[in-house]
Amino acid sequence: MASSPLTIYCCLAKFYLQLLSLLSVVLLSTAIGASVNQFKLDGKVLELDDSNFDAAISNFDYVFVDFYAPWCGHCKRLAPELDKAAPVLAGLKPPVVVAKVDADKYRKLGSKHDIDGYPTLKVFIHGVPTEYFGPRKADLLVQYLTKFVAPDVAFLNSDSAIRDFIKAAGTNFPIFIGFGLNETSISEIAVKYKKKAWFSVAKDFSEDIMSLYDFDKEPALVAIHPAYNEQSIFYGPFEENFVEDYVKQSMLPLILPLNQDSLKSLRDDERKVVVTILEDEVDEKSKEVIKVLKAAASANRDLVFGYVGLKQWEDFVESFGVYKKTPLPKMVVWDGDEEYYTVIGSESMDETNMGNQVSKFLEGYREGNVVQKSINGPSLAGFIKSQIGVRLFLMLLFVVLVVVLIVMMAKEEPLTVGTRDHATDGRSSASQPETRESRRDAVKED
Repeated sequence: MASSPLTIYCCLAKFYLQLLSLLSVVLLSTAIGASVNQFKLDGKVLELDDSNFDAAISNFDYVFVDFYAPWCGHCKRLAPELDKAAPVLAGLKPPVVVAKVDADKYRKLGSKHDIDGYPTLKVFIHGVPTEYFGPRKADLLVQYLTKFVAPDVAFLNSDSAIRDFIKAAGTNFPIFIGFGLNETSISEIAVKYKKKAWFSVAKDFSEDIMSLYDFDKEPALVAIHPAYNEQSIFYGPFEENFVEDYVKQSMLPLILPLNQDSLKSLRDDERKVVVTILEDEVDEKSKEVIKVLKAAASANRDLVFGYVGLKQWEDFVESFGVYKKTPLPKMVVWDGDEEYYTVIGSESMDETNMGNQVSKFLEGYREGNVVQKSINGPSLAGFIKSQIGVRLFLMLLFVVLVVVLIVMMAKEEPLTVGTRDHATDGRSSASQPETRESRRDAVKED
């Protein structure tokens, strides 16, 4: 029986649709392949510019970008470290691609990503940038960036797995281990704070591990700060809001040495900072004061406790009205921005019976017996960027001096034949300036 024209038409239409679908898949695969081939994952540092930056960020889930300037000394020292780190990071699963942008040349691209100093380092995670403040040596940089591609929560099922996990985590981030804790208790928090800490749950551990991390029952959530040789324990309740409060408060050690790097860790912390200013933060008297402050910090987790030495960071200390003749130690409460508070009756302290004096200071602060003052310098963001600011100021000063020199040189009369005679005439004219009448008389005589 012969097929009707309508049947034939329907069959041909179906065939053409299948053919078009197949061609679309082939073309899409070719386009993706070409795009991927544009950036070879060969362990070398990619060179990006205006034409390929967005494509690179789209192609790879994790891209570490160095925005540099060719004349920058810090950039030159960083470059070989990135060359060493790039092949190791490319071998991670998933890989972290290392790239660089000459932001001095491609200024529009630099401006788009808020580059105001060199080098500026950023990690693009699924296209979203996060500023990088971690170490710059190749091995430490690799260890730091491994955090970004690690699982949200690691599962540890033996003593050796726990030890290996802590060793691999390094010292750049705090570590949270839920001993006997259900993974669901911390999974959402682990995702939320993934960029700031390591999270894990452990089971099948021995009493030796319990003794090592100083907990005597489970479940227990232990916070470890390897860089400060410090840890704390939380026994619950394990509802999410309580766990998150503990995690947020434990992101920093009990007492933080204040410097350019550690100030960056205060950016996202809304707590006020109890700043203790010492003469020299490394001498024996100061170490005793720091022990007292640790005990106070443990009982006042709604505040951040920090210390700084006048000898170590004079510019920062002077912002709180402290100078070389100021009696120290001195405590203030800083809002992390432009305001701070002194406590009436606790303007300065002596190092005898420091525990009672710290208690009196905190009691006075909580009762509102304070004087509010403004800092004598930049805010937290200003202190973080102060080194960049100094470099930019020196660069601008150099440019201004060069321009002034060029202008002065341009104003000088070039030496020509007879210059000495003209100079003599000029001196004569200067000593005996002509009047309008004498010039007029000279013209008449001619």
